[in-house]
Amino acid sequence: MRHRCTLLAFAALVACAPAPQNESSAPADQRPNIVFILADDMGYSDIGCYGGEIATPNLDRLAANGSKFRHFYNAARCCPTRAALLTGQYPHTAGMGKMVSGTNSAPDPGPYQGYLREDIPTIAERLGAAGYRTYMSGKWHVGEGPEHWPLHYGFDRYFGLISGASSYYDLRTDQNRERQMVLDSARWYPPATGFYATDAYTDFAVEVLQDHEENQDQAPFFLYLAYTAPHWPLHAPEATTQLYAGKYAAGWDSLRHVRHARQRELGLIDDRYELPPLETSIPDWDTVGPEMQWERRMEVYAAMVHRMDEGIGRLIEQLEGSDELDNTLLVFLSDNGGCAEDVSSRGLHRDTATIGLPGSYVAYLKPWSQLSNVPFRKFKKWTEEGGIATPLIVHWPDGPQADSDWVDAYGHVIDLYPTALAAAGISTEESELPGLNLLTTLEETSAEQSRPLFWEHYGHAAVRRGRYKLVRNSPTAPWMLFDMAEDPTELHDIAPSLPDTVQELSRRYEVWARQVGV
Repeated sequence: MRHRCTLLAFAALVACAPAPQNESSAPADQRPNIVFILADDMGYSDIGCYGGEIATPNLDRLAANGSKFRHFYNAARCCPTRAALLTGQYPHTAGMGKMVSGTNSAPDPGPYQGYLREDIPTIAERLGAAGYRTYMSGKWHVGEGPEHWPLHYGFDRYFGLISGASSYYDLRTDQNRERQMVLDSARWYPPATGFYATDAYTDFAVEVLQDHEENQDQAPFFLYLAYTAPHWPLHAPEATTQLYAGKYAAGWDSLRHVRHARQRELGLIDDRYELPPLETSIPDWDTVGPEMQWERRMEVYAAMVHRMDEGIGRLIEQLEGSDELDNTLLVFLSDNGGCAEDVSSRGLHRDTATIGLPGSYVAYLKPWSQLSNVPFRKFKKWTEEGGIATPLIVHWPDGPQADSDWVDAYGHVIDLYPTALAAAGISTEESELPGLNLLTTLEETSAEQSRPLFWEHYGHAAVRRGRYKLVRNSPTAPWMLFDMAEDPTELHDIAPSLPDTVQELSRRYEVWARQVGV
């Protein structure tokens, strides 16, 4: 293991989970293991099986042998999506309507408190109470104070970044907030050399599963592997970045058309999915100069996705080696769409540093986010499809399977919690959770669905029910209405022609908004 000795040396000792009593005579628990893998700021088309040119053979393999959802949604941004994944509730209900609060802040309890509510059991708590071992590796971002760290929310083991974005090579103070890494319940600091966050998160995930196997632990496990890749800053080992040298020389708009065509070949989209024009603020590729190093930015971004996929491959090898892959419900998704943010104002980039290497601290910016989100409009934080649509891969050979290459039913990150509970044989009251068991929707179509889904984040709002989706970009802006069955890339606002539908969906939104505390 590349970082096993590093973790041991710099954390005193990685304590193994205790072996169960009477392990030699305990019968094997036949319930499935459950693995959630979450990418960070990765767009809809960035992986190969969703049309991207980035090499992701391990995710592609899971997709080929599992189910791929054509219409799956997150909660538009890091913290809200993570809160919804962990609690099975809409972000406001979980206390994360906006972003995480600082360790020295004293927010009013409620929908925007900025840490997970303690009276809502997390998926780790529910599975742990049912006899599962619970492990997490990677980005937490739903509670900065020690009283809100993962072990207080049902996880047996944890290693990773408590905070949001950070350097992949070290820890830096960002926006006057010190970034925190933690091993179980203690602060942890990266070694001076040889550390790369994506690899370290993979290492720990593999280690805890190795320990689980070596201890002959008969209990099933739940692993939540939350990568920070490919969230800014753009950091990747140079050898991986060089694999993409020259691959982005054609520019963002040309490559958008290439991805769009590939999505058609894959059967992901059809003629209804018109490719939107570039936003007017994005320059033509032929007019940009070398000072922004545009090609290099996207090369590093691609390398970050590539490296994450390699880590997922190592996790698959561990599951195969322990004969657990077929009996593991493995789910992969992203926490929001591609990101248009500019982080230059943070003052963390050294002008002499090579983008991608230590000392650099940049993002790939709005032009490349338009490539990541093909075929959709907008990006992270917005409630148009480019902000909330994510790939979703569900791999469970021993479980239910879809008959078609693409699952057409739409789903939401709130659905992962009840799906995991159902797979584990844990019953829930119908009114307890707003989400659905995805395994029961594999043969449905979006047109057949009648349940509404809702979003609100910093004033961006949306509601989808069946074929129609209502979108609003501020509390004072008019609602836009889109027919997702005919116009899935949201190019034609039909609100003026269907006022009754606008009224009905907006009324549903207002009821939901009052319920969750928007």
